Amino acid sequence: QVQLVESGGGLVQAGGSLRLTCAASGRTFSNYAMGWFRQAPGKERQFVAAISWSGDNIYYADSVKGRFTISRDNAKNTVYLQMNSLKPEDTAVYYCAADSKRLGITRSAARYDYWGQGTQVTVSS
Repeated sequence: QVQLVESGGGLVQAGGSLRLTCAASGRTFSNYAMGWFRQAPGKERQFVAAISWSGDNIYYADSVKGRFTISRDNAKNTVYLQMNSLKPEDTAVYYCAADSKRLGITRSAARYDYWGQGTQVTVSS
């Protein structure tokens, strides 16, 4: 069992930056692929980024590529999402998720076993 707690959201002006943190409980964090997703009001949950257990493989959604960076620190049971050059369309609740299946990283939300409660990111124009 893994519990995930996100933090670091907030209100920022367009062009600004935020760093989201996802703290995980459990001794097997380093075995899990991790992902970030987001959901805006009235929209479906959307993939943002994913990172393999080792950090060697990373995926990004096209909409955030070049602006967002996912990373992890297995010693601290933590995964990060550095968000730069934020746009109003990045406004959403951001969720981190863990995939225990070790089948490779994925953009599919259905593959992730554990989810955090989310943190709100609001980007003003």
